[in-house]
Amino acid sequence: MESQTIVEALLLGLLEGLTEFIPVSSTGHILLAGHFLGFHSTGKAFEILIQLGAILAILSVYFRRLWKMLLELPYDRLTRHFVIGILIAFLPAAVIGALAHDFIKTFLFESPRLICIMLIIGGVVLLAVDRMNLKPVYHDVERFPTRLYLQIGLFQCLSLIPGTSRSGSTIVGALLLGVDKRAAAEFSFFLAMPTMVGAFAFDLFKNRNVLTSADLPIIAIGFVAAFVSALIVVRFLLDFVSRKGYSLFGWWRLVVGGLGLVALMIWG
Repeated sequence: MESQTIVEALLLGLLEGLTEFIPVSSTGHILLAGHFLGFHSTGKAFEILIQLGAILAILSVYFRRLWKMLLELPYDRLTRHFVIGILIAFLPAAVIGALAHDFIKTFLFESPRLICIMLIIGGVVLLAVDRMNLKPVYHDVERFPTRLYLQIGLFQCLSLIPGTSRSGSTIVGALLLGVDKRAAAEFSFFLAMPTMVGAFAFDLFKNRNVLTSADLPIIAIGFVAAFVSALIVVRFLLDFVSRKGYSLFGWWRLVVGGLGLVALMIWG
């Protein structure tokens, strides 16, 4: 295992954790960074499997709440409503992602220009939505109507295009549907849990015959880096968006997407 590869895996892992739960597209950032670094992973599995670090980070932050929900699930109607709502929101992207997996990994993951374009489009949308005078009517993620869970889940399907952002799609969709900024980010956290676990398990299964023991140390390094950086982001993001909104992330997307297109024109 070359030292350069270790450094690249560390940098990409940090990038995954820092960007997974903010609306800037972690996959888009990792694929672009990997493209310019010349980093290649078996079956593009590294980019998906290191998400386990980010998953464990959010599980650790929400452990007490999740444990409480688990204990209350058999007899508390509101808890059952919320859990069912998360599953309803999860299903659309899960079904489409499974059916289109090979196309996404073979074609969309291999198009850095598409990623840059989607980063820019998403940045414009995020800035526009953040400046709208929206009147939120939903403030508690556990009390959303069932149809709202489904509608947010349909928005999440847009994130199957690299560069769009899973959290960005769900947050923008939630804001447009009347959810306040903090609750939109919080529901995105909860929806990330089954979505990312599902993507991790499915990708691990699809690559079970091509991954080797040589891939494991690199994935492990990326996993640890993603866990640490995601832990920091999750602990501070809700308070940040409650006070500042999402415009910073819109500008971030525009800058990264624009610089990416320039770099592609210069270096290819």
